[in-house]
Amino acid sequence: MAGLLVMAISGCQKDEIPPRETSYVLKVQDVLGVTGTATFVESDNNVTINLVLLGVTPGSHPAQLCMNTFAENGGLVVNLNPVDGSGKSSSLISSMTYNQLVDFDGYIKVMNSDSEPTVILAQGDIGGNVLTETNISYKLDTIQPYGVAGTALFEKRKNGNTLVTISLTGTIAGEEYPATINLSSVATIGGGPITKTLTSVNGTTGKSYTTIRRLDGGLVINYDNWLVYNGYINIYQSLAQFDKIISQGNIGSNID
Repeated sequence: MAGLLVMAISGCQKDEIPPRETSYVLKVQDVLGVTGTATFVESDNNVTINLVLLGVTPGSHPAQLCMNTFAENGGLVVNLNPVDGSGKSSSLISSMTYNQLVDFDGYIKVMNSDSEPTVILAQGDIGGNVLTETNISYKLDTIQPYGVAGTALFEKRKNGNTLVTISLTGTIAGEEYPATINLSSVATIGGGPITKTLTSVNGTTGKSYTTIRRLDGGLVINYDNWLVYNGYINIYQSLAQFDKIISQGNIGSNID
């Protein structure tokens, strides 16, 4: 009879609910080749952030949780425990809940060392800044005789903001090429006014990354707005030769 009672009691126990967790990809922008993940694991009122990197060298590699996106270089929020030579790090976070972190406007970065904080081994956007699968690419045509051409990729973030990635061929290593979004189309006589200044293109990689939340004048603009925007993109030869456009292309409502 006692055995039956024990079985009855144990049969009423609820199954334990596994902790919630979310993983994010960490990767370098263009060089070094270190990749990995940041996993947020819920535990009671705390969150554990586990970093796992592939391709790291021996030593201690500082890690940080920062504001905004990697394209904006936001300020420090929390110093995470350094990634060791095995490529691992685990940090207990009590200042934010799991729900706050998975919606957070931020990113994680891992630096090469305390003496080389500007050398980024790996980084990745988290929370509301994660990229969705919604995107559109626009062609940037060359203007002769410069021979520079490429694409402008607009990607929608979870929070509705936009990551614009410009990819060019024909650029010169060591040079920087200013980029802007202008009102109207490439056919506009005299050119339309600049409405958003983009991050300059790195001539070595041919790339630039810009997170867009607002236009230069302060107007809030989201990804869906760009799909119908009356605009175009200019790439310039240099800051000193801002009047020389070397590549351009229409975007938004100017695409047939």
